[in-house]
Amino acid sequence: MSRNEDRAHGRDDTQGGALRTVGETAQLLGLSVRTLHYWEQRGLVNPAQRTWSDYRLYDDADVARLQRIMVYKATGMPLDEIADVLDSAASPADHLRRQRALLMDQQHSLRRMVEAVDKLLEDTMSEHQPTVQEVATILGDADFPAYQDEAQATWGDTDDWVISQRATTAMTKKDWQIMKERFDDLERRLAAACLAGVQPGSTQADGLAEEHRVLLSRYFPVSYGKHALLARGYVADERFRAHYDAVHPGLAVWLKSVIDANARHHGIDPDQAQWK
Repeated sequence: MSRNEDRAHGRDDTQGGALRTVGETAQLLGLSVRTLHYWEQRGLVNPAQRTWSDYRLYDDADVARLQRIMVYKATGMPLDEIADVLDSAASPADHLRRQRALLMDQQHSLRRMVEAVDKLLEDTMSEHQPTVQEVATILGDADFPAYQDEAQATWGDTDDWVISQRATTAMTKKDWQIMKERFDDLERRLAAACLAGVQPGSTQADGLAEEHRVLLSRYFPVSYGKHALLARGYVADERFRAHYDAVHPGLAVWLKSVIDANARHHGIDPDQAQWK
């Protein structure tokens, strides 16, 4: 387009600098034409001139104003506030300093939010259902997976197995760790009672036996009969005997005697006990 044609259409680069159409201005600033129209509707910018056919024309001052709007908007300043800032007598630096302070506050808030999300994510990840190998690590028993397979082969078709699987499936790593700590604590107190010569059938021994039965019931219902049958395995199965005797020599036999005596006090003959 020639200069004469420019002038005929209202474009004049001899006064006030070059004039740009809305499309040219949008391309120059990396904005959309729609955004420029919207900012004009909001009173943020008013193009310097228009052509005879009413097309907007932006001069250099308009472009500079648009650049300031973009800077303010990038700081998160609302459009209404930007309009006030642009027409305010206060220095742009004062407004930018205030906006910077607001952004710093937002930055601190966002950092705290990110930290909170990270903590929740960490908690969530730690609460997932652990694998059999992870449970073995928690319990410090490398043979745990093999015990699980053996137990399933023996009890897999029973209601107690279904109940125990439902209970353990719901357990998190933290739950397993808590249960281990509770069993460890009880076994230490059993060992101390055994060492002190506490007699099976005594009030103290019955109390310890009852704690043991209730703790096992966390996995499936353990009646006094079931408890007596489990106690047989503590002596007959070398793995269980080795476990308890590692806590205190002779603990496996003593614990069976304690459990049997407690069962008798509740009307169960350990020698005739049934799994029910």
